[in-house]
Amino acid sequence: MARLIGPAMAKVLGQPVVVENRPGASGAVGSEAIARSAPDGYSLLLGAVASHAILPTLMPRLPYDPLRDFTAISLTTNAPNLLVVNPKVPARTLPEFLNWAHRQREKVAYASAGNGTSSHLAGELLVLRTGAPLEHVPYSSGAQAVTDVISGQVPMLVYQVTAVLPYVREGSLRALATTSDARLSWTPEVPTVQEAGIRDFDVAAWHGLFGPAGLPTPIVDAVYAALRSALDDPALRPRIQDLGLVPVGMPSAEFSRFLAADIVRWREVIHAANVKAD
Repeated sequence: MARLIGPAMAKVLGQPVVVENRPGASGAVGSEAIARSAPDGYSLLLGAVASHAILPTLMPRLPYDPLRDFTAISLTTNAPNLLVVNPKVPARTLPEFLNWAHRQREKVAYASAGNGTSSHLAGELLVLRTGAPLEHVPYSSGAQAVTDVISGQVPMLVYQVTAVLPYVREGSLRALATTSDARLSWTPEVPTVQEAGIRDFDVAAWHGLFGPAGLPTPIVDAVYAALRSALDDPALRPRIQDLGLVPVGMPSAEFSRFLAADIVRWREVIHAANVKAD
């Protein structure tokens, strides 16, 4: 996604935008590098829900504070999820699935893309909100999790829409709900979890643009303007959406409030579910 918006931002900024991958520790490696950079606008970070909202609770010795050590520039995109089941599960709606789960003798397994990921925590949030008897089965690969739900090894999965949508359309998975606060353009026929009467359930693997702490306001404004131009580009938006991402754009102050609230929410889920880092 960064490689898509970079050239469009460069046109507005009047200079190249170079994307450098810094993988490791769910984004902590790249995030730490930016936290230690000079606040001059030349070093920016495309962070995510994992690096800035989940890891602060999951990794107590995280080498940065997501609120203190960064300037939140803008929420860029959301990556919405679908709650899907194997078609042999006798449920066509989320309430039917929850009723079925309660009737089973043992807990119903659900797969995720890994311990502490947003797909895992979405399942834990569902347990907290409904009391559903679900048991987490983490995978090291989201693709393998999808494969095992298709084969019936695990009955349920919450995962990114574009990763599961082809299988929903061919009938090897059944979509029961989207975890976003509104129905998705990809699957307008699929209701939200909140439509099933489950309150405060808006889960997406968001991405956001950050700079080091102390980034001057004129630089924040210039970068935000370039980002909004990229996200609003009519030629670029369909390509972003093809990745399963919803372009957002959110002013710095609003994004800061969003981030602080998201940290609190996932802290509550992680503590309540006793989630531990691998």
